[in-house]
Parts: sequence; C-alpha cells; structure tokens
Amino acid sequence: MNNFYGYMRVSTLDQNVERQRVELSRWGIIDKNIFYDRLSGKDFNRPQYQKLKRKLKEGDVLVVKSIDRLGRNYDDIQEEWRDIVKNRKADIVILDMPILDTRTNKDLIGTLISDIVLQLLSYVAQAERENIRQRQAEGIALAKAQGKHLGRFPTPIPEEFYPVYEKWQQRVYTLNTASRALGITISQFRTMIKKHTQETGGNAHHS
Repeated sequence: MNNFYGYMRVSTLDQNVERQRVELSRWGIIDKNIFYDRLSGKDFNRPQYQKLKRKLKEGDVLVVKSIDRLGRNYDDIQEEWRDIVKNRKADIVILDMPILDTRTNKDLIGTLISDIVLQLLSYVAQAERENIRQRQAEGIALAKAQGKHLGRFPTPIPEEFYPVYEKWQQRVYTLNTASRALGITISQFRTMIKKHTQETGGNAHHS
C-alpha cells in the first residue's frame, strides 16, 4: 500500500503551521504522516524532514505546499527532488504548482516539461529569498540611518522597584527577598538593578 506523507516548514516569515496542516489534511494525510520543522533564518537543520525521507519507499507520495519547502536554494531543491524521485522512487506533489505532480507526468514529454518547470521554479524560489534578505538589510540600514529604534523598546522600571532596591542596598533584603517582594524572579531583579545603575551612573553595592 502506498502512503501519503506531508511536510511543512515553519520559519520566522511563515508561522502559520495550521494553514499548511489543513491543506495537507485535505489530501487525506493522517496526522502521524505529517512532519514539520520549525526553523530560524540561520539554522536549516531539518530532523523531521530527514526522518520523513527515511520512511519514503517506492510508490509513496510526498505532498508539500510549495517548492521552497524542499531546500534553501536552487541546488538544494534540485538535489532533494532527485533523491526522492530518482533514488527513492517516490512521487512528489507541489500544491502551489499542480504541473509538478510526478504521478501524472510519467511519459517522456511530461517528464521533460516537469524538469524544465522544476528548474525554473527552483531558481525563482532562490531569487525571491535573496530579494527578501536584501530588502530586510536595506530596511535595517535605512532605519539606523534615520536613528530609529530597532528591536523591542525597553520596559520602564516600575515605581515599586525603588524602595525595594534601597532595602536591598542597605542589606535589609536579600536578592531572594527583594525579588519575591516585587513578584519577579531573581534574574529579572538583577536586570532592573543593571538598568537602574546604567541610567543613574551608580553602582550596585552587593549581590
């Protein structure tokens, strides 16, 4: 019996894993056959994808939303496609591009057309990713040039911090007592101390 598998990749640019899951479920893919990896921009290790590939056997079908789920760049996508289709003899279905369905293009002409489209889309996927990175870099550079704040704005120190801080300085409170008095962790209290001393130019007296 041939099995259907789905693969999802969730990055910082695309956090909607449920949307992808719904699309794959419409193909009748059961939950245990849907794999996904959560990636950062610099980390492309894909343990779940590798686990999925080990399960693929001849005649199985891998369904993915878009071609860029297979790799980071043109070469990666081409290599993964060849490995799955040629070596493992499984089929691939790309939801965003129905012509890339290896089940329906088994004849010579169909295979040729699919190969051409695959190469074109792989190149486009890589070019689009590079353009996004370039626009992000340009946006950051422009924001810095205009003196805009990047990242989170600092959280102001609450008023109740100061009397507790004074007691901590006077050794009336320990770090543990002070943090409990404020309802925060010791680490958070240390952060407030550091911020306060930076703002006032003072020094924390004890730890």
